[in-house]
Amino acid sequence: EVQVVESGGGLVQAGGSLRLSCTASGFTDDDYVIGWFRQAPGKEREGIAYLSNRDGRTYYEDSMMGRFTISKDNAKNTKYLQMNSLKPEETAVYYCAASARVVKYGSTWYGRIFMYDYWGQGTQVTVSS
Repeated sequence: EVQVVESGGGLVQAGGSLRLSCTASGFTDDDYVIGWFRQAPGKEREGIAYLSNRDGRTYYEDSMMGRFTISKDNAKNTKYLQMNSLKPEETAVYYCAASARVVKYGSTWYGRIFMYDYWGQGTQVTVSS
């Protein structure tokens, strides 16, 4: 059974930084994609960044490039989302998700939320002004 667990949320002042962590366990091989998403109150869930676990390639939504960095530590089997210069409007629940089936569709599909079968419980990030 695949399990996804994220952590690292909290309260941060505007302009501050935060790093979220995600572990995904239970996959039968290493060919899957990790995605970071967020959902603000009253808004739809949106994608931030994606990482191919097998080759380490990273992809970002255009609006998220520059202040967000997705990475991984193989030794710890952990993926990270480094968030810098955070803004109050980025207050949201941040989710880590994993998908093996999206791999065969290619990177242009990585941002499609419905392709992710396994989701963490979400971690709250609150940015104060």
